[in-house]
Amino acid sequence: MRAIGVTRYGGPEALHEIDVPGEELEPGTLRVRVSAAAVSPTDIGVRSGARATTTQAEGPGDVPGMDVAGIVAELGADGEAGLAVGDRVVGIVTPSGAHGAYREEIVLPVGSVVRAPSGASDAEAATLPMNALTARHALDLLALEAGQTLAVTGAAGTLGGYLIQLARADGLTVVADAAEQDEELVRTLGADVVVRRGEDVAERIREVVPQGVDALADASIQSAQVLPAVADGSAVATFRGYRGEGERGLRVEPVMVHDVAEEREMLASLRDLAEQGVLTLRVADVLPAAEASEAHRRLEAGGVRGRLVLDLTA
Repeated sequence: MRAIGVTRYGGPEALHEIDVPGEELEPGTLRVRVSAAAVSPTDIGVRSGARATTTQAEGPGDVPGMDVAGIVAELGADGEAGLAVGDRVVGIVTPSGAHGAYREEIVLPVGSVVRAPSGASDAEAATLPMNALTARHALDLLALEAGQTLAVTGAAGTLGGYLIQLARADGLTVVADAAEQDEELVRTLGADVVVRRGEDVAERIREVVPQGVDALADASIQSAQVLPAVADGSAVATFRGYRGEGERGLRVEPVMVHDVAEEREMLASLRDLAEQGVLTLRVADVLPAAEASEAHRRLEAGGVRGRLVLDLTA
């Protein structure tokens, strides 16, 4: 079966077409014929070896990718979950070895797959699962109440955008960062206040919320650098495992999307919000799967707004 992956970890040029074995259906799973796979920063870690789950000598290679859109091709026993063969779906993948989104077909737990948002293209639908689940999980861990204030760094990115839109839907006030060229985008996503991004973003947030915000979601991965923006005893959601140092009584919540990767009702609710226009599905560009190396180069170069998506049918 055709996939895009690596047999030697390295830069974007390490990605190439590889042949991987088909995956077997088990009870509670289904097979998805993949049409589109979103490209995210975690994929770079798989390609480079930073998130390796195998050694280079094992198996057919490592396949990146955490987001798929496609068609249900086959259902395992007890695997219906309200879906039928031929249904358009989206799903979240927890990559391991050759089990990644950049492949023609993939077998997933039924809890990781829901009907695709109506009216969305496959490329648009593929931008939803991983980042929207991550944002929802982060907000649930922060446990703010309507009327409280959330700061979001990395606000112009896909995760940041979902954080803003879900926070506003929860009734929160959002202070978000942006480069000058992204300020209008971040306002359009729903931020109440926009401050300039950078190493001094915590200072800028304190200028508009002198007492400190009630919580912060650090999608820009600035870790300790952004903690001064948060009021004593408040909460911070982090996305690369940073756990803080116990200062000022802050509650630091590392967000791991694999903890909710089979929360089907959560993914379905996010799909519904996308259909309602509460969440914006942002596609930066669609490239043929054979151009995965170029997609990784563009992502690593920075400045991509929305998700680059690979067309697995091309």
